[in-house]
Amino acid sequence: MSFYKELELILQSKNPQEKFRLFEDFYKKFQANECHFEEDFIPKKFDAPSYAEICTTVPPQQVPKRSNLTTEEGQVKLLHAVAHIEYSAIDLALDAAYRFGGLPREYYADWLAVAEDEIRHFVMLESLLHELGSQYGAVAVHDALFEASQKTQTLLERMVVVPRYLEANGLDATPMILKKLKKLPKSQMIEKIIENLEIILDEEVDHVKKGDVWFKYACERESVSEDVYFDIIAKYYPRGFLRPNDLNIDARKEAGFSCSELKVMAKREVC
Repeated sequence: MSFYKELELILQSKNPQEKFRLFEDFYKKFQANECHFEEDFIPKKFDAPSYAEICTTVPPQQVPKRSNLTTEEGQVKLLHAVAHIEYSAIDLALDAAYRFGGLPREYYADWLAVAEDEIRHFVMLESLLHELGSQYGAVAVHDALFEASQKTQTLLERMVVVPRYLEANGLDATPMILKKLKKLPKSQMIEKIIENLEIILDEEVDHVKKGDVWFKYACERESVSEDVYFDIIAKYYPRGFLRPNDLNIDARKEAGFSCSELKVMAKREVC
């Protein structure tokens, strides 16, 4: 089986169920060493995200705000927002494996494992949306994660921007959402949402850690200092780290961030 051509088919699949079925079959073959890595394969640059025919996209500032989380409407908006992040993360993980050739097999194993996790996360959240009488595509979304993948066409920049910036930001944001949820009157759905978000938060630490490993690999391969991290963040996100007072220090340390990096992000000593 052609590794890159099969991944290209999966990435371009517009139907979530078909995408997941194709991935499951592909992943089994990869694990059984039945994939051939073409040395001369040239990856495509995709013009639109795979969810383009499912979701209505708007600028980030126009995405519907989460309202009262004790209501079904508020719960749908929250679940849909997180589900969209997870769905986008599926393609980001697949694209990381598809786009960058000539790397150790462990690199591809890592990002396919991440894709498998993200699929499971999405399915969990989609199930809760169905319980609330909704579905993926019912709420407008933004393309920020897809746009990040388009901008970062080198391994170094991709590892900086996706796992070590965007996904790491989720390590900070999710605990704040959980804190709000745990203050609400208890209900079966609120408890299910909390349970799902806690699973996702725990597993996302490992995803950021994988990104950290391959960021450091890319720095060594390109003979650049790991301080290049902040140069790349400044290039694509001039506003920098938006929640310096809310950094999840323990999770970020577990995921590979150094105390010196965290000091720069937090603008104070944190460890």
